[in-house]
Amino acid sequence: MGVTCVSQMPVAEGKSVQQTVELLTRKLEMLGAEKQGTFCVDCETYHTAASTLGSQGQTGKLMYVMHNSEYPLSCFALFENGPCLIADTNFDVLMVKLKGFFQSAKASKIETRGTRYQYCDFLVKVGTVTMGPSARGISVEVEYGPCVVASDCWSLLLEFLQSFLGSHTPGAPTVFGNRHDAVYGPADTMVQYMELFNKIRKQQQVPVAGIR
Repeated sequence: MGVTCVSQMPVAEGKSVQQTVELLTRKLEMLGAEKQGTFCVDCETYHTAASTLGSQGQTGKLMYVMHNSEYPLSCFALFENGPCLIADTNFDVLMVKLKGFFQSAKASKIETRGTRYQYCDFLVKVGTVTMGPSARGISVEVEYGPCVVASDCWSLLLEFLQSFLGSHTPGAPTVFGNRHDAVYGPADTMVQYMELFNKIRKQQQVPVAGIR
């Protein structure tokens, strides 16, 4: 994989989420991008079980268990402001066995699904973010395949993003600053999706039911 930028696209004025997605994909197709199947990224939130908290008032931790259709044999576990663990798909079974330590937050599942587009060296994924039956927002992921160091290709990524996002083009992801000259990996993409999902949750004022 190459260097990836994940961002949120605001819903166009007077349009629905689905209509805005269609506007975006139409722009991509006009540029010459070709459909390359579909994708899905999902995230479920777990909080520290009350029984594991020692003193009263101790803050529980949140853990996000995520999947990405680009990596069907992997599962990603991300901690708040902490490391990202990459495991195989049996990790979901392990979480059931760890319910004495981590409990699934109610109504916490959030996911994005949509279409993949290939345009030259760029892979673009435009998705509808949903919580339950409701569409909550729009995700845009752009990957530049030939490069694995963010600082070497951000200007190129930015130029391409501007070609179809216009004034809604995002700034550089925070993970780029943390790993300026490091090799970019799948975990960096999942951190961006975690940040996007949390941002959309806050916009919808849907708090994660956990111990804070």
